[in-house]
Formats: sequence, structure tokens, C-alpha cells
Amino acid sequence: MSRRRRGDSGLTGVLLIDKEPGWTSHDVVARARRLTGQRRIGHTGALDPMATGLLVLCLGRATRLVEYMMAGEKAYEGEIALGRETETDDAEGRVVREREPPAGALDLDAVAARFVGEIMQTPPAYSAVKVEGRRAYAVAREGERPDLKPRPVRVSALRLERTARDRLRVAVRCGPGMYVRGLARDVGRAIGCGAHLASLRRTGSGPFRVEQAVPVEALAGGLDAIVRPADEGVAESAAAILHPDHAAQLRHGQAVWARGGFLRPAALARLYGADGAFVGVGRVDEPGRVLALKVVAGG
Repeated sequence: MSRRRRGDSGLTGVLLIDKEPGWTSHDVVARARRLTGQRRIGHTGALDPMATGLLVLCLGRATRLVEYMMAGEKAYEGEIALGRETETDDAEGRVVREREPPAGALDLDAVAARFVGEIMQTPPAYSAVKVEGRRAYAVAREGERPDLKPRPVRVSALRLERTARDRLRVAVRCGPGMYVRGLARDVGRAIGCGAHLASLRRTGSGPFRVEQAVPVEALAGGLDAIVRPADEGVAESAAAILHPDHAAQLRHGQAVWARGGFLRPAALARLYGADGAFVGVGRVDEPGRVLALKVVAGG
């Protein structure tokens, strides 16, 4: 329905990047800014430098939708190394504990079942979680142990497969705030030998899949075939079509009362004008009250 658009703030839309290992998410954003000439770029969930896969970038006014895209589920595949815990919970950290992995058969279905649903997870010491106003990784780099509390996270699906005595293949689908590094650590402890995350690839984020992504350097070849409409990032939400007068009101931040067959109550809905142009996202209440949460079209 919606199309890419250019305005005073440059190009508005979504870019799907297949991140290479060794790059930080900030590196990718900086490179995308240079290649596109677009200064206003944000991402919908960082990847650690060792990780590869899907990094969703929002351009221009589409950055107003970042918080809603971040709320979507993400999918990952990777490998867990059994027998060694590290200070970072991944392969880049110093080994802090070692124990031989069990030689016998493991009931990995039972192990996985313990980590599906809403679970409590302690974030890794080297993470961006704030502790008394400071990032945990900053505290850890100074040789202190950040006081991180367990917090609820959601895991929709988890599959574990043993590929060697000290290796598990992992596939997980989870909500925001879940650290796969922390999951690897906790799976190792549940097995009884400790573990860390050996490799990770993000394969999905909200409605997007890594097969749709391109290397960041592909942006140098032009954007017309690469930039996606902003509303694709919230395609899993409901949709509402508005009367032209109402669409204009919402563009100016006003709530409207609109009754009709095109409107259904929704906590989050994509809002479109009668011409099919994407206006932004909003909330539709029972009485037909439409409140714009973030406006993408217009000024």
C-alpha cells in the first residue's frame, strides 16, 4: 500500500542488512550513513560483533517506528560450546570455568522445555543493560562485577541438537531483551558442565527474514531496489483506513473519532489514508477514537 518517499529529511524506509562478523551494529549504521548520504538512521536491535545476520535499519521518518519494530520477535541460529564458561558468555571472552561435558546421551528436549515461555534471565555481565546509571559492560571492563538482577524474557521456541560431545546446535525464537549468550550460559548450567555461545546468526526480525537482506556494501550500488516501505516493519499489526479529513488531522497530531467498517479496535494499528498512503501508527479504541502514536507521513 505504502511507497518509499523522499522529503526534507531524506529517504524514508527500511533497509535489511546482512551483517558481517567483526562489525558492531554502530559500524553498520555509520557505513550506511556514508553510502546513502542519509544521516537519520536507526536500528531495531543490535547484534554483537561476533554475530552475523539480519540487522534492520530505519531511514528518515521511519526511525519513528523503531520502538514498535523492536517489540517484534527475533529468530536466531547458532552453536553452543559445552564445558567452558566465559566472562562474556560468548567465544570472545576469557574462560572462567571449565568442566568436561557429559559423555552419555542428553535429554535435550527436556532441557529446552525449561527455557520456553516467560522465563527469568540474568543479562550477561558484558551487556548494555544499565546498572545505577552505567552500562554493565563499562562496570565489567573496570574489573568489577555489575549487580545484574534476573528479569522476565519470553522464548517462543527453542531447539537443541547435539552435533559433537562439546557442541550443540541451537535455534531460538524470542521476544525483546532476551540474550542468546545468556541462554547458552544457562543451558550449559542446566546440563551441568557450563557453556558459552560459540557462534550466532540472526535469521529473522519481526516480519523480515535474513534471506531478504543484502551486505552493507550493496548500498553503494543504489537504493531504489533495496529500500522497503516503512509500514512493512509493522506489517504484523492491524490496519485502519481513514477518511481524508481524519488522515490530515492525524498528521497534525490530533485524535479523531471515526466510525466505519474499516476501523477495528487495536492497541497498535497501521494507519492509512483513503488513497493508500501510510500515515503512521496509532491506537484504535472501541468508540472509534483513533489516536496517532507516531506519524511518519508529512512534516
